[in-house]
Amino acid sequence: MTTTYTSNHLAGLLKELANQLNRRVIVGIAGSPGSGKSTLALQLHRHLGSSSAVVPMDGFHLSQQQLVSQGKADRKGAPDTFDVEGFLHTLTRVRDGKEDVYIPEFDRSQENPIAASILISTETKIIIVEGNYLLLSQPRWNQVESFLDVRWFLMPPLDLRLDRLVHRHMSHGKNQAEAKSWALDVDQINANLIELDIQRADLVINVLVG
Repeated sequence: MTTTYTSNHLAGLLKELANQLNRRVIVGIAGSPGSGKSTLALQLHRHLGSSSAVVPMDGFHLSQQQLVSQGKADRKGAPDTFDVEGFLHTLTRVRDGKEDVYIPEFDRSQENPIAASILISTETKIIIVEGNYLLLSQPRWNQVESFLDVRWFLMPPLDLRLDRLVHRHMSHGKNQAEAKSWALDVDQINANLIELDIQRADLVINVLVG
């Protein structure tokens, strides 16, 4: 069955939950590369305004320098190319909400994370965490789920997701052949892994409108 939602409706669900719980709410948006996680997170943030903030898992990418030195640059985006310990530590601080937290953001133009780019203040009521591996059942990654009050999984049609990936890679310097190769080889290997744990989601979204 195809499940269709609007970002406005999803934002409303988060507002209701925050009011019911009367505390900070953390929603996790998972999905394969190119599924639209960042886009949905931004849309939710726009609907919710200053009461919300986005925590992108991509900010915890290892730097390109580290990936090269560790021999992992050719499969950037795999689970072991992220600082999962740093991510878990940050989620602990964000969940506690006792202090302002500065978190990193991934700059696609530089292909590197930028430290302390996003401020999560103690006044922020709804935290939108987005990333590929939020529901991954592998050791250490499987701890992420415990921080999430709500777990959503984006799963658009495969051809749409691959088309987005090819355009993304081309916009960052790859030619069409290189972009297709990366999307079908590197990205799809990660997608196959990610989708093994779709059953851990509370809600699977196949179609997002607006």
